[in-house]
Amino acid sequence: MTKESESAQSQEAKGPSKKALKKAAKEADKAAKKAEQEAKNASTANEEMDSTSEDVSVGRYGVFELIQSTKKLDHEVFKVKDLEKSLNEKNVSIRGRLHNSRAKGKQCFFVLRQQQYTVQCLVSVSESTSKQMVKFIAGITKESVIDVDGVVKIVSQKIESCSQKDVEVHVEKVFVVSAANPRLPLLIEDASRPVTEEDPEGLNIKVNQDTRLDNRVLDLRTPANQAIFRLEAGVCKLFRDILEQKAFVEIHSPKIISAASEGGANVFEVTYFKGSAYLAQSPQLYKQMAIAGDFEKVFTVGAVFRAEDSNTHRHLCEFVGLDLEMSFHYHYHEVVDVIGEMFVSIFKGLRDNYAAEIEAVQKQYPVEPFQFLEPRDRKSVV
Repeated sequence: MTKESESAQSQEAKGPSKKALKKAAKEADKAAKKAEQEAKNASTANEEMDSTSEDVSVGRYGVFELIQSTKKLDHEVFKVKDLEKSLNEKNVSIRGRLHNSRAKGKQCFFVLRQQQYTVQCLVSVSESTSKQMVKFIAGITKESVIDVDGVVKIVSQKIESCSQKDVEVHVEKVFVVSAANPRLPLLIEDASRPVTEEDPEGLNIKVNQDTRLDNRVLDLRTPANQAIFRLEAGVCKLFRDILEQKAFVEIHSPKIISAASEGGANVFEVTYFKGSAYLAQSPQLYKQMAIAGDFEKVFTVGAVFRAEDSNTHRHLCEFVGLDLEMSFHYHYHEVVDVIGEMFVSIFKGLRDNYAAEIEAVQKQYPVEPFQFLEPRDRKSVV
């Protein structure tokens, strides 16, 4: 046996050389890239074929023309909160914001949000719905204002991610009224996450307070903030209604005054033409004047200003005050009873008329149910 044959046999025993392995890997990588490019070209060709094919949904989707008050409303626009089982198989028109969307094959699911209420919508390719329409809807940016026409359908399983859990809307028309920017400084679903020590989803996504305040318009769209403002309005409404039933008269007191209303240095001084004036610290003086003027029972709802320099995070230099003043005949308990009845009536009104708003706040800020006592029989009420 020659030396060359012995060397060849030795090389075969060792396996392929590093050069051969490198060459084989290079060829395999080249073949994989070629196959990927061919698949990509095939996908692009299919998309181009779809785009050039006849669009059966022309006129039923797109960007809405600029609203210039040239047309009057000729159909009913439904509220998302009113979409219930009773509207099954009914055609509805809705305007809201695109909360989120996901496209899967020839279908696209998206959630339409209107204030704190949400409903699931579904569009899928059919004889009357083209692929182009589904693709257009899937490309609409979050928080865009859109018009949706469709049919209400009862679902077999509750939709836990939406406020309207028993129905969904099968979409027939979609038009973008106002498109949002593709990149937003915060996402509504992130700003709406529960404020707890541990994130149940394990994402640990937090929206900082400064980000919320810098983008307050977006932050106000969260269900909790929507509910908080409605609860605030509800407290003021109940306060007014209850006192008016008790023959109270609402008054409006000045907020720019010539001297400090309660004395001391805790007052905001402002320029008043050629002199100085002060922001009212309290409506107390004017309530007492009304009582002395024989009004007997008065109340006011308005801004109160306190120039108290404090580092506490709960301190407020401006707030809305709900004040009442009344005269009594023989005992101050007459006033105490009115105040007790007023608070209990407000608590009951919030419990009975604003349950949805309270639930929305509790989802983001978990707290125990509020409990209170009847002032007379001291029975616990939840």
